[in-house]
Amino acid sequence: MSEQIKHECGIALIRLLKPLSYYQEKYGTWKYGLNKLYLLMEKQHNRGQDGAGAVCVKTDSVPGNDYISRFRSVDQNPIKDIFDKINKPLKKAQRHQSDIDDSQWASENFPFAGELYLGHLRYGTFGKNSIEFVHPVMRQNNWKSRNLVLAGNFNLTNTDELFKVLIDLGQHPKAYTDTVTALEKVGHFLHDENQFFFRK
Repeated sequence: MSEQIKHECGIALIRLLKPLSYYQEKYGTWKYGLNKLYLLMEKQHNRGQDGAGAVCVKTDSVPGNDYISRFRSVDQNPIKDIFDKINKPLKKAQRHQSDIDDSQWASENFPFAGELYLGHLRYGTFGKNSIEFVHPVMRQNNWKSRNLVLAGNFNLTNTDELFKVLIDLGQHPKAYTDTVTALEKVGHFLHDENQFFFRK
């Protein structure tokens, strides 16, 4: 039996099932998902004493355009800091008379206008209090199906063992943290499955 979930890290996940124009029409803003992410994270702000991070994934992005965007912060007020960073391009576009309320414009020009949002509030149990330990962590590749973003509320107790397995496989993980180790382990099997389907 696993341990009970305690008052530690906070996680928020939003998956929009309709295009941004639907939310613009129904709720008066394409930022419906982004606003919900903010509210969910703010309700858990006491869990994010060591930092916060947010990711947006665009599911229908055209090749050549970014489709995963992330901000993280270890600021005194990390939720405010990341949402200030997220909204900065909108404020800049508004000064240049862009129609930032148009869902089509947002989808094409604003990094955090997407269909999937993941937020994390860090209550550190591993490592020091620095940006490298703030979730979500990412594993990027130019193949869409090989990208991973991970955030969790866990304390991996066999990090040394799993890290050694990765080294023995020939990998060179970018950091020694429990989350990156878990991410790279999942990524290894994901890569194998993608390679299998590619060859097939």
